Amino acid sequence: MEETYLLNVEGVKKKILHGGQGELPKLQDGSKFTFHFQTLKDDFERTVIDDSREAGMPMEIIVGKMFKLEIWETLLSSMRIGEVAEFWCDAIHTGMYALVSRGMRRIAEGRDPLEGQKHRCGMGNMFDYHSTGYDDLDELQRTPQPLIFIMELFRVRAARGGLSEQEQLGQPAQLLLPAQVEDPSAYKRDTWAMSKEEKLAAVPVLHSEGNRLVLRREFAQAAAKYQEAVICLRNLQAKEKPWEDGWLKLESLVTPLVLNYCQCQLELGEYYEVLEHTTELLQKHNDNAKAYFKRAKAHAAVWNEREAREDFQRVAHLDPSMAAAVKKELKQLGERMRKKHVEDRKRYQGLFQSSQGL
Repeated sequence: MEETYLLNVEGVKKKILHGGQGELPKLQDGSKFTFHFQTLKDDFERTVIDDSREAGMPMEIIVGKMFKLEIWETLLSSMRIGEVAEFWCDAIHTGMYALVSRGMRRIAEGRDPLEGQKHRCGMGNMFDYHSTGYDDLDELQRTPQPLIFIMELFRVRAARGGLSEQEQLGQPAQLLLPAQVEDPSAYKRDTWAMSKEEKLAAVPVLHSEGNRLVLRREFAQAAAKYQEAVICLRNLQAKEKPWEDGWLKLESLVTPLVLNYCQCQLELGEYYEVLEHTTELLQKHNDNAKAYFKRAKAHAAVWNEREAREDFQRVAHLDPSMAAAVKKELKQLGERMRKKHVEDRKRYQGLFQSSQGL
């Protein structure tokens, strides 16, 4: 389901990725949720922070036991057995995530989750320690930010060891298996649960679908396909050592997808987004003529004349075959700037004459 809707909670959005079964579970203190989850940053690449499947064990929460990340109890209470849902949570709900994640990671590593921790509330411990022991969690602790949680609820046990209504009916929930990548629309639903091989298989499918949508001038939809492919590759790249062979091979697949995404954004008039992503790409690949060309066009569109001219000149230097296209763009830029200067002079003259009349 593509529709996004708000829970009756400030700073939370929910999107159902796969529908569940039956009614919402009836909960009381002592009820236990068992679920898998994935935590992502709310950035272009949807950077994965934690994944319970990779840790090799599901998560459990007991209702009413003061779990540090209180919003999770609210999110799970909105789900049916077998449901997979994506939740966007504002920073007001995610400030304690770094501490919760630290504990979960230590358990997965076979360590004491409370190792070195004083008997104080979670917030007190946050201020006592400068580091969680994990660089990415330290960043979250320093700069609280919105996070995305993808959750799959597969068991609810009622208080006192009872089973949920679904389990009482003899319908134990099973883990959702990753779908084979055949239809790009089906791919998006289960991205978070895919294996490495399935993510790699999804990329050319999404790339091709994006190209088809561009030919139909459906740029927003095409951009979404390219972005999903980049997310797949970045998730895989996060498991490789930067600048080593595996990382570089994936980066070679990422670059054309980002450029295609930027071209769509140029067509949609999202010039500042183009500036952001081309600049980020050029920080890694400062010899990419196509990235300079797209950034130059974005600069020109927002009247950054000096920056546009510098980037166009870099393009001509890096790729002489693009010299004709650069010459054409520079001519158009000059004409637009002259026209703008004339219009500005007329506007200022009108303002001056009006003030004189007063």
